[in-house]
Amino acid sequence: MISHTTKVRVRYADTDKMGVVYYSNYAVYYEVARTEMFRELGFPYSEMEKAGIALPVKELSCKYHKSARYDELLSVEARIETMPTAKVVFNYEIKNEAGELLNEGSTTLVFVNIETGRPTRVPKVLAAAMEKYF
Repeated sequence: MISHTTKVRVRYADTDKMGVVYYSNYAVYYEVARTEMFRELGFPYSEMEKAGIALPVKELSCKYHKSARYDELLSVEARIETMPTAKVVFNYEIKNEAGELLNEGSTTLVFVNIETGRPTRVPKVLAAAMEKYF
C-alpha cells in the first residue's frame, strides 16, 4: 500500500454562504493529494502527460462526516491499496487539525494513451516506483 498525506489550507473561496467548504471542493482536495503522491514517487503528473499518458477520473465517491471551515488546515491522506494495472484506485481521508475525520472518498482513474484515446497499462517507470509498496 502507498500512502501520502498533503496539507491543504481552506481558502475563503472554497466556502459557501454558510461558511463551510462547498461539497464539490473535496474532489479538488483529492486531486491535490494524488498529484502530490505521484510527485513524491518521482513521477509528477506533468511527466506522465509528456510521456503520452492521461489519467481521467472514471468514478468518484465522497462521504461527508463533519464540515470543514475557512482557514482550517486539513490533512488529506491519499492511499493506493492495490497495484495499478490499466486503472488506479485512490482512497482518501480528510481530517482537521484536531484529527477528526471530516470526509472520506475514493476515485478510480484510468491510464489512457493521449494519442489514441484508448486505455493502456500503467507506465513501466511508474509501476517500477510503486512495486516496492506492494
